[in-house]
Amino acid sequence: MSLLKTAEAKILACLHNDVWARFVTLPDQNRIWTLTVTNKTVRRASEQASKTPLVMVHGFGGGVGLWIRNLDSLSRSRPVHAFDLLGFSRSSRPPFPTDAELAEDQSVTSIEQWRQTVGLERMILLGHSLGGYLATSYAIRYPDRVSHLILVDPWGFPERPQPEASDSAGQGLEVKRSAPPRWVKAIASLFSLFNPLAVIRAAGPLGPGLVTRFRPDFKRKFEDIFDDNTMTEYLYHCNAQTPSGEVGFRAMSESLGWAKRPMMQRVHLLPPALPVTMLYGARSWVDSSSGHSVAQIRGQSPTRVIVVPNASHHVYADQYEVFNNEVQKLCDTVD
Repeated sequence: MSLLKTAEAKILACLHNDVWARFVTLPDQNRIWTLTVTNKTVRRASEQASKTPLVMVHGFGGGVGLWIRNLDSLSRSRPVHAFDLLGFSRSSRPPFPTDAELAEDQSVTSIEQWRQTVGLERMILLGHSLGGYLATSYAIRYPDRVSHLILVDPWGFPERPQPEASDSAGQGLEVKRSAPPRWVKAIASLFSLFNPLAVIRAAGPLGPGLVTRFRPDFKRKFEDIFDDNTMTEYLYHCNAQTPSGEVGFRAMSESLGWAKRPMMQRVHLLPPALPVTMLYGARSWVDSSSGHSVAQIRGQSPTRVIVVPNASHHVYADQYEVFNNEVQKLCDTVD
């Protein structure tokens, strides 16, 4: 944990705006590691404080440090909160149920308890990958707390294709489907036997090198900020702790690509008036056709699908200027 703190501190030192980093203690005594970023150049802090805050939820195996390219830009006009999901990175790591619905409920309940403890009335809720899945579940359960739902390459939306379906049957429906990257295939091969990231912990002192080998893209995404292995070391230390959130994720998953409880079956439960925007990377292994299916299911409800060129699953890092501009425009539609 001390090495995780060190790696994170090095990342957060790059921020120019004011950062308040602390643990938020929930009623059950679990602690959620939280950042609040505000614009230090705003003349009257009350002006920014009156704006609906943006809350950013990371994906599987991530943490608040991965938003380093986004926090300064997105906090120019309103407060931005980012937190480590329960069971991940620096947040508490309690036991998770092995039942999919109960595991999802534990994560979503922790988000609501976090909101209550921080004292937010409403929020613009942005989630990436697993964070997008949980953000959608949260918006269904607590619709009055979400002003705009922004889903970034969300995991867990489509239903798993039936084995008897032919490859040609779905060709006209897919916008794109890149082959899963090597790290996805490597972890998936062990997924049915172990917790998803057990191989990293089992590697011991070789773990950081293993992350660098299987995720060289993370170093490249941030190479203009760090000329060393800061980001891959951060990613390693986020996941070298006792498994917790990944146990919950394993409970929610049939495999890394499919959810046991696909969100597509529940998107009709989102409030009809809630604006939903889905951002996908054009080169991601997540299929953007799910976004168009969501728009079709929601009918006349405000739903947008944005596909960002030259971006992979980590849209917020690959094309961060485009991502920041798009998110900022969406935030500007909310008071």
